[in-house]
Amino acid sequence: MQAAIIRDVVGNPFRSVAFSPELRTSTVVAIAQQMYESRDFGAMPILADALQDAGCDSDDILTHCRGPVPHVRGCWVVDLVLGKS
Repeated sequence: MQAAIIRDVVGNPFRSVAFSPELRTSTVVAIAQQMYESRDFGAMPILADALQDAGCDSDDILTHCRGPVPHVRGCWVVDLVLGKS
């Protein structure tokens, strides 16, 4: 469980992920901000859909959002969206 949480926070340190600022649409940011503030990450698959609608084609990002990994505050994808990393 702890290893899964660490992967949620740091991602894959051996593979960097490019994140375009154009992906930060109002919908994407609103979903990420709500999850960050409430610490309820049940909307991660919805965030994946919103990112995909915004033009995200990163398998790393989309798979992470849709995967069964437990998500916590500090999730690397949410932090990318919110500009915290």
